[in-house]
Amino acid sequence: MAFELNDTHQPKKLAGMLPKFEYVMQTRVITGKGLVLGEYMGTGTRMMVPVLGGDFEGPGIKGKVIAGGTEWPLVRHDGKGTIDARYTFQTDDGVFINIRNTGHRYGPPEIMRRLNAGDGWIDPAEYYFRTYTVFEAPAGKYSWLSDYVFLGIAERVPECLFVRYYKML
Repeated sequence: MAFELNDTHQPKKLAGMLPKFEYVMQTRVITGKGLVLGEYMGTGTRMMVPVLGGDFEGPGIKGKVIAGGTEWPLVRHDGKGTIDARYTFQTDDGVFINIRNTGHRYGPPEIMRRLNAGDGWIDPAEYYFRTYTVFEAPAGKYSWLSDYVFLGIAERVPECLFVRYYKML
């Protein structure tokens, strides 16, 4: 006999379990000139952007962004961008932590044109740039990074990407 749902099957506490966030760190990621890879299977234009370095700092964590990572943004036909980036941090005490950012970036067409053209600073309130982030940390002092869901709020200037990360409690 198969299980059937009825009106008595409802969560007891879920509606009151609103997310809370704790600030973790801010990054400054230096990126190089992007390469347009082309149209991919009707989904949009794929690009490849090298990560050249940078740094990060927050309460209890600080270090540098290792050169060699890559961002692979996809600009869909509707003009909205998807984020797919992977790179590595090295903490000041020598620990390597991998990061994978996935997310979305979009706004009014003129704002996105200017942002994509590197047309100076654009107020981040004029476009949406958010990530959901997975950290891969070794056992030890920073292993807590592998145990939570993180959200990032980003701001872009032509030479640098800034992201503030928050741990969802």
